[in-house]
Amino acid sequence: MKVVVTGSLGHIGQPLATELVQKGHTVTVISSKPEKQHDIEALGAIAAIGSLDDVDFLAATFTGADALFAMVPPSYTEPDQLAYYRRIVGKYIQAIQQSVVKRVVYLSSYGAHLDKGTGLILGSHYTEGMLNELSDVAITHLRPGYFYYNLYNFVPMIKEQGFIGTNYGGDDRLVMVAPSDIAAVAAEELETPSTGRQVRYIASDDLLASEVAQILGTAIGKPDLKWVVFTDEQVKDAMTKAGMPASFVAGFVELGACIHSGALREDYDLHKPTTMGKVKLADFAREFAAAF
Repeated sequence: MKVVVTGSLGHIGQPLATELVQKGHTVTVISSKPEKQHDIEALGAIAAIGSLDDVDFLAATFTGADALFAMVPPSYTEPDQLAYYRRIVGKYIQAIQQSVVKRVVYLSSYGAHLDKGTGLILGSHYTEGMLNELSDVAITHLRPGYFYYNLYNFVPMIKEQGFIGTNYGGDDRLVMVAPSDIAAVAAEELETPSTGRQVRYIASDDLLASEVAQILGTAIGKPDLKWVVFTDEQVKDAMTKAGMPASFVAGFVELGACIHSGALREDYDLHKPTTMGKVKLADFAREFAAAF
């Protein structure tokens, strides 16, 4: 089977490409960075170096593929995240149509059922809709939860202030996921014949934010670590004073408010995965402690 993987050798792309190659598939990994070619080929995959904005490059790379793993690489410097999502997925769609790929697995996000109020990930809702307009293409939208590695962003706060704090936390429940568990599900979907449109949620653990703080705190020798909930305005002011772009601040605060209200996980709670991922927060906590 010939599979194209977007996202270079990132948190998901590397374990996904590795698993597919080990299973005997012919894997092409797209990267915008020429320096990644050697690492891609070292995995036993084919490197396709080019831009996601180049439809001709994408179409040529997709041609002959049996399946495509498509994602929008994070780029928080983009002033308009929604426009960025739409632009990249629009290029994918043109290339899919030109190359006649019949199977697409798309990395979306939990919360993609909402058409407003999700800040930085709002693009997931609209790009799912864009892809669903394709005819004669089987599409699975993967909706993973909160990535464990986002917790690294709190390391400076823990070191300097002794707690975790943002506009969600405390008794809010967090659906969390390890990239390797996403890669495992993506590989399974790419290998599974499908028709129509499917949505599949992915989670590795589901805990209260206060429980997350306790587990991380214990791992780093701070068993009393707390996760404090600030107001939206407090978070906005702090991020603005730190010099972060206004568009990013607005999107981050809106996303956090959606987590805090519980709205982001409403559809997840109605369609929970039958099997949780292998990597639990306690496993990630060991990596967190090593980095801390």
